[in-house]
Amino acid sequence: MHNWNWHGWFMPGMWFVWGPVVCVLVWFVIRQMPKSNIQTKGEEESPLEILKKRYARGEITSEEYEERKRVLSEK
Repeated sequence: MHNWNWHGWFMPGMWFVWGPVVCVLVWFVIRQMPKSNIQTKGEEESPLEILKKRYARGEITSEEYEERKRVLSEK
């Protein structure tokens, strides 16, 4: 029968092998997590700022942008 020597996996020298592997795995998991849009009360965006960002990202056309901007300025 085999004598499974588990002490070899946890010897001080093995940390040079497992340390980077664990660090890469943790880094990968953190990178996959969605970024949160946490804002404090003083940092709320105005409707016009949101509209400008949507236009810049190409979510709305220039006609939609101008129409919505006109509606927002009437308020």
